[in-house]
Amino acid sequence: MKKYLVLCVFVGSLSSAFTQEQAMKLSSGQIEVLFLKQNLLLMAEQMNIDKADAAVLQAKLWDNPTISVGDMNFWQTGKEKQFSLEISQLIQTANKRAKRMNREKSAKAIALAEFENVLLELKRELRQTIHEIIYLQSYQKALDNQEKSLTQLIEAYQKQLTKGNISKTELLRLQSSLLELMSEINENAVAFQEQQKNLKSLLNTEQEIAIENEDHFKTPETFSLSELQETAMENRPDIRREQMQAQYYKKSLTYEKSLKIPDITVSANYDRYGGVWENFAGLGVSFDLPFFNRNQGNIRAARADIRQSDYLAQQQQNTAQNEVTEAFNNYLRIYQFYRKINENNLSGELDSMLEIYSRKLLNKDVSLLEYIDFMSTYKNNKQILFSAQKQLNLSFEALQYVVGKEIK
Repeated sequence: MKKYLVLCVFVGSLSSAFTQEQAMKLSSGQIEVLFLKQNLLLMAEQMNIDKADAAVLQAKLWDNPTISVGDMNFWQTGKEKQFSLEISQLIQTANKRAKRMNREKSAKAIALAEFENVLLELKRELRQTIHEIIYLQSYQKALDNQEKSLTQLIEAYQKQLTKGNISKTELLRLQSSLLELMSEINENAVAFQEQQKNLKSLLNTEQEIAIENEDHFKTPETFSLSELQETAMENRPDIRREQMQAQYYKKSLTYEKSLKIPDITVSANYDRYGGVWENFAGLGVSFDLPFFNRNQGNIRAARADIRQSDYLAQQQQNTAQNEVTEAFNNYLRIYQFYRKINENNLSGELDSMLEIYSRKLLNKDVSLLEYIDFMSTYKNNKQILFSAQKQLNLSFEALQYVVGKEIK
């Protein structure tokens, strides 16, 4: 009897992982709002956009003028002290500053697309975690129902055993079934805690979270494969990133070509007692002679970058189309399976039959073997139903992910 009480306490402690009063009860929509506010990876990725803004700002700036003082005679004092003064300014030719700024704006567009891609991946991970937790919560309720039924039967059988109405073997068989159930409850609790860890990391919180059971799928009749493929071409951030990368290299080529033209440095200088005249003021201009280095290597590399980016952009589009086709076919198949097994209220009927079988066993209307066989059927069918619901939601999220947009 003492061993049985310890067993019941242990089973209850495992179930408490799913029913903690301090857990926040949130819908999936509320969780996503919290995710957008608090996810650290999104905050870190946002810094890349800020850095791209800073690069655009830096490209807008003019070069600073240069001032130099020289030829100063430290031994001479007074009005006849010798020194020279020069101020110079670099003037970029061929509109280099604007071309460099345009290139950095393309880099910012790439950073924006990369941010959207990270957001899309994290949202998919978040939603997968949500559906895993919902599945584990639902399956735990089925295990709790079995645990409750077995506990009540064991208590009743213990009383019958003391009266000599049943054999010890029958009681041991029920207790063995409870031990097996306990093991599965433990495995479920471990899986639940792992998903809770993932969810808390994504939300940047230490609070346990209970999630309301919701379905997020749409019927396949509301959209078509061709529409989804077209939507993917327009909305997937990885495709847009490759397209922006191609634009970046084209603007980079324009900038590299402008570097062939030498910049000009203009200067004004004043020299006191440094030459023939007592006070000399003059102007100067200097620039490179582009005899050897006309930036040929960088221009050639920029052209290669453009060709390479075109190939990668086309490859990304091909990959996206194939991914949409695969995800759509998977979703269609899983949806048909889910609809077929939910044509009747099997889940509710199983719960009712569990109570009926428990009463029939106490009344000797069914054998212990029949009861245990039904318990196995109950658990397996519940698992199939909950797993089908989870797989349907996950496949829909996978479809939205490869499309790159919420499917309305």
